[in-house]
Amino acid sequence: MQQVNVKFRRIIFLDIDGTLTKPGSNDVPKSAVWAIRQARKEGHYVFLCTGRNYAMLRPVLEYGFDGIIGSSGGYVECHKNVIFDCPMTPEQSRSVLRVLKENGIFSTIECMDASYTDTSFRDFLRSHAAEGKNSELLRWREQLERSLHIRPLEEYQGEPIYKIVFAGTSMEALARAQESLEDFDFCIQERDGSGMINGEVVNKAFDKGRAVERVCRYLELPLDSAVAIGDSMNDLEMLRTAGLGICMKNGSEKLKSVADDICPAFHENGIRTAFIKHRLIYTDKVREEKLA
Repeated sequence: MQQVNVKFRRIIFLDIDGTLTKPGSNDVPKSAVWAIRQARKEGHYVFLCTGRNYAMLRPVLEYGFDGIIGSSGGYVECHKNVIFDCPMTPEQSRSVLRVLKENGIFSTIECMDASYTDTSFRDFLRSHAAEGKNSELLRWREQLERSLHIRPLEEYQGEPIYKIVFAGTSMEALARAQESLEDFDFCIQERDGSGMINGEVVNKAFDKGRAVERVCRYLELPLDSAVAIGDSMNDLEMLRTAGLGICMKNGSEKLKSVADDICPAFHENGIRTAFIKHRLIYTDKVREEKLA
């Protein structure tokens, strides 16, 4: 078995949608699968760090990881040991859902093993399908629900909620909801011209950055050893916390402005390129340079 130089061991944290895969897909490029396996052979740890819940990220686990950060930091596993688990309390869940509904904001709730969406969101998109990019958003949303097995909100049976994804059309309504929910952060994604405002409601008790800290502390490695790769604003704390933060070329312009580096898009061998550039893995030529 290869000897690992602990001094140079890194912990790599990978977002999924838009980073490891096409958003809403479970298909990982072969180049990324190869890079992940090579990095682990080099002795590095590789973690998923995603907004997806456990059920949504499960199909990607087959590619081999040392741990997972799910639900934007609300659930953390390291070598199959649960080191953090923080769903909303029943009172918090009721409060968030009530406030969002009162302000006309559509919800998708994410539990451990299932997700449920407000079907009135699809009805709204269908009724406005001819406006701007709403028809594209409707097609994307319906595909997302199929590929990630998101069920109608009417089927929700009260399981603990880790995170709520929201969509709306009014910044004023969103601001009112934020004022009423002081225990929660609203991560708002960049608007895409469709008129919709998308984002996540996450408990202030956690985020991806603090999850990175928890994993590093558990593995007794410094934050400088962490490498974080993401594409959207819910990856901001993760990139800021890690010693090296990388944004995908297909990612948010705001996130690019705070990243240490930008790598090619997920479908352009971005993960492999970033791993080789930052010497997490080696091609034969680069290995020869390392040993010279």
